[in-house]
Amino acid sequence: MDQDLVVGVDVGGTRIKAVSLRGEEVLDRLAVPSPAGLASRFAEVVEGVVAALCDTPSLRPRAVGVVVPGLVDDATGLAIWSANLGWRDLDVPQIVSARLGIRTTGGHDVRAGLVAEHRFGAAVGVDDVLFVPLGTGLASALMVGGHVVSSTPWTGELGHVLVTPDGPTCGCGRAGCLEAIASAGAIGRRWREASGQEGDAEVVAERVRVGDPVARVVWTEAVDALAMVIAPIVAAAGTRRIVIGGGLVNAGPVLLDPLREALMSRLPEGVELDVVAAALGEWAGAIGAATLAQSLPT
Repeated sequence: MDQDLVVGVDVGGTRIKAVSLRGEEVLDRLAVPSPAGLASRFAEVVEGVVAALCDTPSLRPRAVGVVVPGLVDDATGLAIWSANLGWRDLDVPQIVSARLGIRTTGGHDVRAGLVAEHRFGAAVGVDDVLFVPLGTGLASALMVGGHVVSSTPWTGELGHVLVTPDGPTCGCGRAGCLEAIASAGAIGRRWREASGQEGDAEVVAERVRVGDPVARVVWTEAVDALAMVIAPIVAAAGTRRIVIGGGLVNAGPVLLDPLREALMSRLPEGVELDVVAAALGEWAGAIGAATLAQSLPT
């Protein structure tokens, strides 16, 4: 066993990402599609990912961190509920540790991503940060004074804040949640419904660039909904930097510029706020999970 080596695994609805970390150096990365029936095979799947990443006995890690979406109890690592992956009360550290025979910790994918961005990425040197990945779902993580806020399992679940009472149905079953309007998945879905054309959020961003009026409506509604929910958090927490992650951030200024304008129009005059793209891309959660594993005692 390599006492300096840890592995972080980020389990998502579409892909599972894993990294090996020694000190401050990411040694290797691996991404595989999330298999069907993941909830019933969770420990087995994580074992396979760790084995593929650390494929020699000399690379056996001393600890593993596993992060997941949805409602998570950070104190215990219990995955309470995931609207997109369909599990309830999944004791991640217990089942993975029992399967691998390695000390394991669990956590929330977005809060882990913020830890990674603060240590290695777009939030280095800034201790008052809101991290918002825009992917299949939509959640957030808040850092105040260098400390990640984690209270109840609902901490950071911006995606299930009601913004449009008569809006589209969310994965949680309620209509009009932010996630059903402003996540990357929702933007693609709303574009297809409104235009009758195929395409995902990346296609919508490109259509916005060329002035497509239908795309602009879908995009503007998503940006305004985001700003409506995020602005009060910025004002209350004294946030100085918003880090936008997830696949949607690839839109660059098409997303970041109007989002910053929409936020500043809602905030008190004199507030200074950066809105930037995440630096670690899809690897933030896995790197954050590895950082959590490093915090486990040897």
